[in-house]
Amino acid sequence: MKEKNIEVAVFAGGCFWCTEAVFQRLVGVQTVESGYTGGTIKNPAYREITTGRTGHAEAIKITFDTSLITYKELLEIFFATHDPTTLNQQGADRGTQYRSAVFYLNQEQEQIAKDTIADLENQHIFDTPIVTQVAALGPFYMAEEDHQNYYNQHSDQGYCQFVINPKLNKLYTTFKEKLKKEI
Repeated sequence: MKEKNIEVAVFAGGCFWCTEAVFQRLVGVQTVESGYTGGTIKNPAYREITTGRTGHAEAIKITFDTSLITYKELLEIFFATHDPTTLNQQGADRGTQYRSAVFYLNQEQEQIAKDTIADLENQHIFDTPIVTQVAALGPFYMAEEDHQNYYNQHSDQGYCQFVINPKLNKLYTTFKEKLKKEI
């Protein structure tokens, strides 16, 4: 999707509640939708995803305005707010559905993703190699309604307090200039 300055990015960085909460707070981000991609069955449901047998990753689809934030900036925030060095795991969340992945929509996004990973590796930002998958986007299936806007509706829950809040705190301190004013 590309009209005027509007583009779409799709990332998987563990639980989609976490990544959704991070990207909703950024200037230029219009929408963030939680869903599933990268798997083998059509129209999967959350109960199927959690088994890890469908091959889908919990992912987010970000619609953003490139005049306010670039794809590369989104990638930099993505890599800074999750652990791209753990295979099929983010914290206590384990399984292929929690893998780190960039699902590109075109060759330009693919190249920017690969270049960003190479830059991070060359700078030795992480102690171990980045294992983030870079793959063409296939079908993206919206997650059920109760998974949309999750953190904003349930920020007092334990998972949100202990897993999502530290990611948001890192966002607030490291990328302060990229935050929406209402944050």
